Amino acid sequence: MSLETESNSLTTSGITVKVETNFISEQTSAQNAHYSFAYRITIQNNSDYTVQLLSRKWILTDALGKVRTVEGKGVVGKQPVIAPGELHVYVSGTNFPTPFGKMEGYYIMKRMLDEQEFEVGIPVFILEYPFVLN
Repeated sequence: MSLETESNSLTTSGITVKVETNFISEQTSAQNAHYSFAYRITIQNNSDYTVQLLSRKWILTDALGKVRTVEGKGVVGKQPVIAPGELHVYVSGTNFPTPFGKMEGYYIMKRMLDEQEFEVGIPVFILEYPFVLN
């Protein structure tokens, strides 16, 4: 398994996962300790094999150190098949009771040629209320 990292990007076995984040002010209420965020994931298949994303596991940690785990099939209701050189992009979101937190995790993918399953890392990324550190 090969790993490469750069800011908000991680490559595992030829599959690159890139993350972009946004704060959603319209869905946030600091008075109610509810901070909303969106994230855009780009999964690019730079390997020689067609793969299918089967499931995901997210680990979310808020600013107080409280951890929650989210697991499930596919992403936003899909289990995309990604051919070599292609990519799959999706947008999802989460919320925290604190003005910032972090997310990390992995996908379980299957190589279509031989049905072999493998993990693809998702880079650690920070979600933060834009004015919290000023």
